[in-house]
Amino acid sequence: MTDGDAPPRALLAPLAYASLAGWAADDHRAALTAFRRGAAVLAEHPPKAREIAVDTGALARRLREAEALPHDIPADAARAFFEEAFEPQEILPAGSGFFTGYYEPIVAGSRIPTERFRTPLYRPPDDLLEIDPDRPPPGLPPGFRFARKTPAGLTEHPDRAAIMDGFLAGRGLELVWLADPVDAFFVHIQGAARVRLTDGSTLRVTYAAKTGHPYTAIGKVLVERGALTLASATMAGIRGWLAAHPADAAAVMASNRSFIFFREAPAAGADDGPVAAAKVALTAGRSLAVDRLLHSFHLPVWIETTLPDGKPWRRLMVAQDTGSAIIGPGRGDIFFGSGDETGAVAGAMRAAGRFIVLVPRP
Repeated sequence: MTDGDAPPRALLAPLAYASLAGWAADDHRAALTAFRRGAAVLAEHPPKAREIAVDTGALARRLREAEALPHDIPADAARAFFEEAFEPQEILPAGSGFFTGYYEPIVAGSRIPTERFRTPLYRPPDDLLEIDPDRPPPGLPPGFRFARKTPAGLTEHPDRAAIMDGFLAGRGLELVWLADPVDAFFVHIQGAARVRLTDGSTLRVTYAAKTGHPYTAIGKVLVERGALTLASATMAGIRGWLAAHPADAAAVMASNRSFIFFREAPAAGADDGPVAAAKVALTAGRSLAVDRLLHSFHLPVWIETTLPDGKPWRRLMVAQDTGSAIIGPGRGDIFFGSGDETGAVAGAMRAAGRFIVLVPRP
């Protein structure tokens, strides 16, 4: 799908729970804990109707019902809740789902620039305006969600290359400073990070806005240039190439014109992930990023796919996030957690599988 195209219309086929491989063996209490988090934000952020039609009123009622269940609910009762409240429907063609992974990096940083910490993460500038991508103002390409306000009207915000060249310097927008521009780039890709500050404290940052330019995967750029193979274009492979080619790294990173702005995230539990697009804290192994134009947030999704080590991943997850590269009805991005160990899995995750939405029963 290119910017400006209508989103693909998905076909779904109703299924029986018995046809879901591994359904009975999953930890439905963990899925219920992740699902019920959406109840806390219903008043301000109710589910919105999307291209893949679900009864959002029924979904909101299911969230409230889940919130009322005891936290020590037995495993069989948690499974019964989902089975009685939702009907599984598979995105067609069967097995056409495609799954990647993401995580929350943990990096070193400083509140002030130093000789070591010289690469900033920025707050949104005050001339950045969020717009309706379905009704772009004149002069902006279709699909842009952000624009720059100027005395002459709205225009494209300067892109990554311009910002890397200093467009935002001197405006006091620096939120925190990192040591490595490659680390900063991958924080942009993941959309959040835990920053261990020089005083020993931890700052959590999360997505606040972006320039509006389309996302370009630099792994694809390197494959097209013959610098990497498709198999080696994982996060580790891309990082290795950037480290080995410092003279070319900035230009390659700039080929992704999309640039992310951050805000300081509220303090959360050590096991909680960042607060993401659905306005709830992500749960490692249970939160899924989906195409926000096609899927309603808070919808349970059953996944059957394969991890990079060949092990099966059969798990009930919840649509709680989105991403610029997550486009299509069967496209999912699995949140694996925080730190380098989960990052290694997330960075190598790239597999087909089944994408099955649990549609709330009337």
